Amino acid sequence: MEIVAVDLGGTNARFAIAEVDGGRVVRLDEPVKLATAEYASLQTAWQAFGERIGRPLPPAAGIAVASPITGDVIRMTNSPWIIRPSLIPERLGAEQWVLINDFGAVGHAVAQLPQDQFVHLCGPEIELPTEGITTICGPGTGLGVASVFKKDGRYDVIETEGGHIDYAPLDAIEDAFVRRLRSQHTRVSTERICAGPGIVAIYETLAELEGRSIPHKDDRTIWAEALDGTDALALAALDRFCLALGAVAGDLALAQGAKGVVIAGGLGLRLKDKLLRSGFDQRFVAKGRFQGLMATIPVKLITHPQPGLFGAAAAFAQRYS
Repeated sequence: MEIVAVDLGGTNARFAIAEVDGGRVVRLDEPVKLATAEYASLQTAWQAFGERIGRPLPPAAGIAVASPITGDVIRMTNSPWIIRPSLIPERLGAEQWVLINDFGAVGHAVAQLPQDQFVHLCGPEIELPTEGITTICGPGTGLGVASVFKKDGRYDVIETEGGHIDYAPLDAIEDAFVRRLRSQHTRVSTERICAGPGIVAIYETLAELEGRSIPHKDDRTIWAEALDGTDALALAALDRFCLALGAVAGDLALAQGAKGVVIAGGLGLRLKDKLLRSGFDQRFVAKGRFQGLMATIPVKLITHPQPGLFGAAAAFAQRYS
């Protein structure tokens, strides 16, 4: 059957027609991206999508939202849109629907995408496990964390707030990151370091350690200068970010008992080449007495261009299989 797959972020809402069959996604059409600021609500954007593709929309939807899914009033974190789940059938004409957190949707994508949608980062070059737990870690505006548990040909996605566990520095430079951030926040979570905005604190701390005047740049500028190599300090900050991400990904895998790890998120994809050469792999396995165990875990990077949309459709397919 055909459904509408929706991935709602703070800045953009993405829509696509998907086909699901037998509990899986068998087709995902080219997405349509709409700026949330240009529409009053999900309903008006939904209607605009139908007009854009010039056809009636199917009465079924898988919807991923960048917000916790709790209660009957969902306020999006970085958008004025309010979603009321009980009104979805009336407002969207959806007879069947699934509403899921955006990183939970990424978990469904990891569970259903073929192996050629992942690139190997480190560990043994084997496929992701078909039984047991796969940890998913996604640096973006925040640090998304989830896991997929597979058993007997089925799977469950476990959404978590693992990005908000305490950050554990591993050397004197990372101690300095924590000192700087602790002066601004009551506690320092992993998200303060291992998410896109965290590059600012890393960059400013490195400048301070070198005795430089601290330049005030936003995270977008620092990332751009790091990725194109125009600022040596930004590049050093990027290297430090990758080291920290490797350590955190390893901690999460150890805590969840993972047999595989996937790095997700738009920022993760942009860092593909950097992660391969950054020391991410050494930090991932550096877990003392458990280093041998960590070395047995394959770590992949998801490369599908729309894992949120695919995952929203996959969540629907699983629910109604």
